[in-house]
Amino acid sequence: MDVAFVIRERLEELGLEQRDLARAARVTESYVSQLLTRKKAPPAPNRTDIYDRMDRFLKLPDGELARVAALARKEELKRELGETPESLFPRVRDLLLRKCRAEQRKQILAIFERQPFGELERLVAKQLLDVASLATDIFHLSARHLAFLDSLIHSWDIDLATFSLEIVLHRGVVAERVKRFEFVERGSGPEPGFQEFLADPLLSASATPQELEFLKDLQFQGRRPTALYYYRELQNLRDPLHFQSP
Repeated sequence: MDVAFVIRERLEELGLEQRDLARAARVTESYVSQLLTRKKAPPAPNRTDIYDRMDRFLKLPDGELARVAALARKEELKRELGETPESLFPRVRDLLLRKCRAEQRKQILAIFERQPFGELERLVAKQLLDVASLATDIFHLSARHLAFLDSLIHSWDIDLATFSLEIVLHRGVVAERVKRFEFVERGSGPEPGFQEFLADPLLSASATPQELEFLKDLQFQGRRPTALYYYRELQNLRDPLHFQSP
Protein backbone atom coordinates (compact mmCIF):
# COMPACT_ATOMS: atom_id res chain seq x y z
CA MET A 1 0.00 0.00 0.00
CA ASP A 2 1.28 3.47 -0.88
CA VAL A 3 0.09 7.08 -1.05
CA ALA A 4 -1.28 6.76 -4.58
CA PHE A 5 -3.31 3.66 -3.66
CA VAL A 6 -4.81 5.25 -0.53
CA ILE A 7 -5.75 8.45 -2.36
CA ARG A 8 -7.37 6.62 -5.29
CA GLU A 9 -9.36 4.40 -2.92
CA ARG A 10 -10.67 7.38 -0.95
CA LEU A 11 -11.54 9.37 -4.06
CA GLU A 12 -13.58 6.42 -5.33
CA GLU A 13 -15.26 5.84 -1.96
CA LEU A 14 -16.22 9.50 -1.63
CA GLY A 15 -17.21 9.93 -5.28
CA LEU A 16 -14.69 12.74 -5.79
CA GLU A 17 -12.52 13.74 -8.75
CA GLN A 18 -8.80 14.44 -9.01
CA ARG A 19 -9.51 18.10 -9.76
CA ASP A 20 -11.42 18.38 -6.47
CA LEU A 21 -8.40 17.03 -4.60
CA ALA A 22 -6.03 19.34 -6.48
CA ARG A 23 -8.13 22.36 -5.53
CA ALA A 24 -8.30 21.34 -1.86
CA ALA A 25 -4.57 20.56 -1.69
CA ARG A 26 -3.66 23.82 -3.51
CA VAL A 27 -1.70 22.07 -6.24
CA THR A 28 -2.24 21.62 -9.94
CA GLU A 29 -4.43 18.87 -11.35
CA SER A 30 -1.42 17.71 -13.37
CA TYR A 31 0.56 17.20 -10.16
CA VAL A 32 -2.21 15.06 -8.65
CA SER A 33 -2.47 13.02 -11.85
CA GLN A 34 1.27 12.32 -11.89
CA LEU A 35 1.18 11.46 -8.19
CA LEU A 36 -1.66 8.95 -8.63
CA THR A 37 -0.07 7.33 -11.70
CA ARG A 38 3.26 7.13 -9.81
CA LYS A 39 5.03 9.23 -12.44
CA LYS A 40 5.97 11.59 -9.62
CA ALA A 41 7.22 10.38 -6.26
CA PRO A 42 5.20 11.47 -3.21
CA PRO A 43 6.81 14.29 -1.22
CA ALA A 44 8.80 13.24 1.82
CA PRO A 45 6.90 13.20 5.13
CA ASN A 46 7.39 16.41 7.15
CA ARG A 47 8.63 18.06 3.94
CA THR A 48 5.33 19.73 3.09
CA ASP A 49 1.87 20.46 4.45
CA ILE A 50 0.19 18.95 1.39
CA TYR A 51 -0.57 15.73 3.26
CA ASP A 52 -2.49 17.60 5.97
CA ARG A 53 -4.73 19.26 3.39
CA MET A 54 -5.31 15.97 1.58
CA ASP A 55 -6.10 14.18 4.86
CA ARG A 56 -8.78 16.72 5.69
CA PHE A 57 -10.30 16.64 2.21
CA LEU A 58 -10.31 12.84 2.03
CA LYS A 59 -11.62 12.54 5.61
CA LEU A 60 -8.62 10.52 6.72
CA PRO A 61 -7.14 10.49 10.25
CA ASP A 62 -4.67 13.30 10.89
CA GLY A 63 -1.22 12.34 9.63
CA GLU A 64 -2.44 9.24 7.78
CA LEU A 65 -0.96 10.01 4.35
CA ALA A 66 2.35 11.13 5.87
CA ARG A 67 2.48 7.86 7.82
CA VAL A 68 1.80 5.83 4.66
CA ALA A 69 4.45 7.82 2.75
CA ALA A 70 7.02 7.20 5.49
CA LEU A 71 6.36 3.46 5.53
CA ALA A 72 6.49 3.24 1.73
CA ARG A 73 9.75 5.18 1.64
CA LYS A 74 11.30 2.91 4.26
CA GLU A 75 10.34 -0.19 2.27
CA GLU A 76 11.74 1.36 -0.89
CA LEU A 77 15.06 2.04 0.82
CA LYS A 78 15.20 -1.53 2.09
CA ARG A 79 14.73 -2.83 -1.45
CA GLU A 80 17.39 -0.48 -2.85
CA LEU A 81 19.93 -1.08 -0.13
CA GLY A 82 19.35 -4.69 0.79
CA GLU A 83 19.63 -3.57 4.41
CA THR A 84 17.64 -1.34 6.71
CA PRO A 85 18.29 2.41 6.43
CA GLU A 86 19.06 2.53 10.17
CA SER A 87 22.15 0.35 9.62
CA LEU A 88 23.61 2.58 6.89
CA PHE A 89 22.49 6.19 6.99
CA PRO A 90 23.64 7.08 10.51
CA ARG A 91 27.23 6.56 9.31
CA VAL A 92 26.67 8.82 6.30
CA ARG A 93 24.88 11.45 8.36
CA ASP A 94 27.61 11.36 11.02
CA LEU A 95 30.22 12.07 8.35
CA LEU A 96 28.21 14.95 6.87
CA LEU A 97 27.65 16.54 10.26
CA ARG A 98 31.27 16.15 11.38
CA LYS A 99 32.47 17.86 8.21
CA CYS A 100 29.85 20.63 8.34
CA ARG A 101 30.95 24.08 9.50
CA ALA A 102 30.61 24.03 13.29
CA GLU A 103 28.51 27.21 13.48
CA GLN A 104 25.94 25.68 11.13
CA ARG A 105 25.91 22.13 12.49
CA LYS A 106 22.92 22.49 14.82
CA GLN A 107 20.76 24.00 12.07
CA ILE A 108 21.80 21.38 9.53
CA LEU A 109 21.05 18.58 11.99
CA ALA A 110 17.55 20.00 12.57
CA ILE A 111 16.89 19.97 8.82
CA PHE A 112 18.26 16.44 8.43
CA GLU A 113 16.05 15.18 11.26
CA ARG A 114 12.97 16.86 9.88
CA GLN A 115 13.64 15.69 6.32
CA PRO A 116 15.22 12.21 6.59
CA PHE A 117 17.28 11.50 3.45
CA GLY A 118 15.76 14.68 2.01
CA GLU A 119 16.98 17.08 -0.65
CA LEU A 120 19.60 18.86 1.42
CA GLU A 121 21.19 15.68 2.77
CA ARG A 122 21.28 14.09 -0.67
CA LEU A 123 22.56 17.25 -2.34
CA VAL A 124 25.54 17.58 0.01
CA ALA A 125 26.33 13.85 -0.12
CA LYS A 126 26.18 13.84 -3.93
CA GLN A 127 28.55 16.79 -4.23
CA LEU A 128 31.01 15.21 -1.80
CA LEU A 129 30.94 12.04 -3.90
CA ASP A 130 31.46 14.06 -7.10
CA VAL A 131 34.44 15.89 -5.60
CA ALA A 132 35.90 12.55 -4.49
CA SER A 133 35.23 11.04 -7.94
CA LEU A 134 33.58 8.02 -6.35
CA ALA A 135 31.58 5.95 -8.82
CA THR A 136 28.70 5.28 -6.43
CA ASP A 137 25.79 7.06 -4.77
CA ILE A 138 24.48 7.70 -1.27
CA PHE A 139 22.48 4.45 -1.36
CA HIS A 140 25.52 2.27 -1.97
CA LEU A 141 28.28 3.77 0.15
CA SER A 142 30.56 1.24 1.79
CA ALA A 143 32.79 1.62 4.84
CA ARG A 144 35.72 2.01 2.43
CA HIS A 145 33.95 4.87 0.63
CA LEU A 146 33.23 6.62 3.92
CA ALA A 147 36.84 6.25 5.07
CA PHE A 148 38.08 7.77 1.81
CA LEU A 149 35.67 10.70 2.10
CA ASP A 150 36.75 11.24 5.69
CA SER A 151 40.40 11.43 4.66
CA LEU A 152 39.68 13.72 1.67
CA ILE A 153 37.08 16.23 2.93
CA HIS A 154 38.13 18.83 5.46
CA SER A 155 34.81 20.69 5.72
CA TRP A 156 31.77 21.95 3.84
CA ASP A 157 29.52 24.98 4.13
CA ILE A 158 26.21 25.84 2.46
CA ASP A 159 24.15 28.99 2.05
CA LEU A 160 20.61 27.78 2.72
CA ALA A 161 19.08 30.74 0.90
CA THR A 162 20.83 30.02 -2.42
CA PHE A 163 22.15 26.48 -1.85
CA SER A 164 25.64 27.66 -2.80
CA LEU A 165 27.94 24.93 -1.51
CA GLU A 166 31.62 25.22 -0.63
CA ILE A 167 33.73 22.11 -0.02
CA VAL A 168 37.24 22.38 1.43
CA LEU A 169 39.66 19.47 0.96
CA HIS A 170 42.48 18.53 3.30
CA ARG A 171 45.70 20.40 2.60
CA GLY A 172 48.11 18.54 0.36
CA VAL A 173 45.51 16.17 -1.11
CA VAL A 174 44.92 18.15 -4.32
CA ALA A 175 46.18 21.42 -5.76
CA GLU A 176 42.77 23.09 -5.66
CA ARG A 177 41.56 22.78 -2.06
CA VAL A 178 38.27 24.70 -2.31
CA LYS A 179 35.42 23.56 -4.56
CA ARG A 180 32.38 25.80 -5.01
CA PHE A 181 29.02 24.86 -6.49
CA GLU A 182 26.34 27.39 -7.43
CA PHE A 183 22.78 26.14 -7.92
CA VAL A 184 20.82 29.39 -7.86
CA GLU A 185 21.56 32.82 -9.28
CA ARG A 186 19.75 36.09 -8.70
CA GLY A 187 19.15 39.20 -10.71
CA SER A 188 17.40 38.34 -14.01
CA GLY A 189 13.76 38.41 -15.05
CA PRO A 190 11.07 36.04 -13.79
CA GLU A 191 10.82 32.50 -15.10
CA PRO A 192 7.72 31.28 -17.00
CA GLY A 193 6.99 28.97 -14.08
CA PHE A 194 6.87 32.00 -11.80
CA GLN A 195 4.31 33.64 -14.07
CA GLU A 196 2.19 30.48 -13.90
CA PHE A 197 2.59 30.49 -10.12
CA LEU A 198 1.27 34.06 -9.96
CA ALA A 199 -1.63 33.19 -12.26
CA ASP A 200 -2.83 30.38 -9.99
CA PRO A 201 -4.40 31.86 -6.83
CA LEU A 202 -4.45 28.44 -5.18
CA LEU A 203 -0.66 28.54 -5.17
CA SER A 204 0.21 32.21 -4.75
CA ALA A 205 -2.72 33.96 -3.02
CA SER A 206 -1.11 33.90 0.44
CA ALA A 207 2.31 35.18 -0.68
CA THR A 208 3.41 38.58 0.61
CA PRO A 209 5.03 41.21 -1.67
CA GLN A 210 8.40 40.51 -0.03
CA GLU A 211 8.06 36.77 -0.63
CA LEU A 212 7.05 37.32 -4.25
CA GLU A 213 10.05 39.58 -4.79
CA PHE A 214 12.34 36.87 -3.42
CA LEU A 215 10.77 34.15 -5.59
CA LYS A 216 10.86 36.33 -8.70
CA ASP A 217 14.62 36.85 -8.40
CA LEU A 218 15.47 33.14 -8.22
CA GLN A 219 17.24 31.98 -11.37
CA PHE A 220 18.45 28.54 -12.50
CA GLN A 221 21.21 27.27 -14.74
CA GLY A 222 19.87 25.09 -17.53
CA ARG A 223 16.63 24.17 -15.73
CA ARG A 224 13.10 25.59 -15.78
CA PRO A 225 11.17 25.43 -12.50
CA THR A 226 7.42 24.85 -12.53
CA ALA A 227 4.69 26.77 -10.74
CA LEU A 228 4.60 24.01 -8.15
CA TYR A 229 8.31 24.52 -7.47
CA TYR A 230 7.65 28.15 -6.52
CA TYR A 231 4.86 27.07 -4.19
CA ARG A 232 7.18 24.64 -2.45
CA GLU A 233 9.95 27.25 -2.30
CA LEU A 234 7.45 29.58 -0.63
CA GLN A 235 6.85 26.96 2.07
CA ASN A 236 10.62 26.52 2.50
CA LEU A 237 11.01 30.28 2.84
CA ARG A 238 8.51 30.27 5.71
CA ASP A 239 10.11 27.33 7.53
CA PRO A 240 12.19 28.69 10.46
CA LEU A 241 14.40 25.57 10.40
CA HIS A 242 15.95 26.78 7.17
CA PHE A 243 17.31 30.01 8.68
CA GLN A 244 19.56 31.00 11.54
CA SER A 245 18.20 33.22 14.28
CA PRO A 246 19.43 36.85 14.04
